[in-house]
Amino acid sequence: MPPSSYDIRPQRPHDLALLDPLLDRTFGPDRQARTVYRLREGLAPVPELCFAAVDQYGGLLASLRFWPIRIEEVPAILLGPLAVEPALQGRGMGRALVTHGLAEARANGHRICVVVGEPEYYRPFGFVNAPSRGLRLPGPVDPRRFQAAELEPGAFDELAGGDGHIGRAEDARGAITAPTQLRNPL
Repeated sequence: MPPSSYDIRPQRPHDLALLDPLLDRTFGPDRQARTVYRLREGLAPVPELCFAAVDQYGGLLASLRFWPIRIEEVPAILLGPLAVEPALQGRGMGRALVTHGLAEARANGHRICVVVGEPEYYRPFGFVNAPSRGLRLPGPVDPRRFQAAELEPGAFDELAGGDGHIGRAEDARGAITAPTQLRNPL
């Protein structure tokens, strides 16, 4: 039986021991071969953007993290993974985490967010198809699932003049790219 209530709070150190098993149950043990994992590899998530949905006893029900990336030289964040205990999926917990996480990202001054996920799920949060905007990831990904959102109106204008290469925030290994003709396509 799903919990009748849960709290969303910042992740705590003791949540980390429960996180990998939750991710394995949600995405499978082969999840680390995906392109977005390569972008996150060896990086720490944005500390103020790591959240847990917990039951009344503090048990981890769901998790959401954001990671520092860049599009060319423009700072951005990568949403994910969003993981909800499989037996609790479809009850709004993931949407509540995304709503909370994006609000906190905006409050902390983040301007652009990218995600690889189902368009129907992320569209209500303002995400649009990233490849149609000229963005691409440094590895294989279903282009339909690769999306971007302006967290602040006009943030995509910062991409003007670059090739939209998206990469790790701390080095140049791999990146998301966009053509130089990209000029606020929204």
